[in-house]
Amino acid sequence: MYVRDAKNRDEVWLLNQLDESGLTDPAFRSRDYVIALDEETSEKAGFGRIRTYSADSKPVCELSILYTLERWRSQGVGAHVVERLLAEAGDEDFTEMYVISDVPLYFGQFGFEATPEVDLPEPIRTRLKQKSSSDQSEFIASSISISEFQIPTRLRERFKIAEPESSSNNQAQIEETAEDFGIDPSETTYKYETK
Repeated sequence: MYVRDAKNRDEVWLLNQLDESGLTDPAFRSRDYVIALDEETSEKAGFGRIRTYSADSKPVCELSILYTLERWRSQGVGAHVVERLLAEAGDEDFTEMYVISDVPLYFGQFGFEATPEVDLPEPIRTRLKQKSSSDQSEFIASSISISEFQIPTRLRERFKIAEPESSSNNQAQIEETAEDFGIDPSETTYKYETK
């Protein structure tokens, strides 16, 4: 498994995944995303993006989207997407990252801590209000100093050996026989005449 920057050719896949997962990105640009892929098959396993805002005193960075495809969950994929996004934010001289989530415990395992609304920069406070009013879930804003981020060892190890779970919705693979193609295997002639 590895995580790379999204390319223009990933745009359709990203838009489809956003649609299927119910996520929205009003400022969609494929180049803002990173994608986790299986090294052997190049199958995409998850994705994420950060958004930057201009605040009164300094720019602010938010981890705005993180998604792991269902068959790749619980294998460290999301953790490595977060790691890559934080590294990119650090490369852009951000020292702190915010996330607004209805599952703050997930981000807590990496060192994100709940941040009181009064301590949030204005753009993040505004996003928190928008998300809270548009969904019935309870959202919490959390932040982390980028230098303090760590992936738990268990997730790092899972990522090294990650494999997609087989979907229970998949039908059993049907074996095709010669008869499926109109061939009688006992005589090797065509069952159907074509005159």
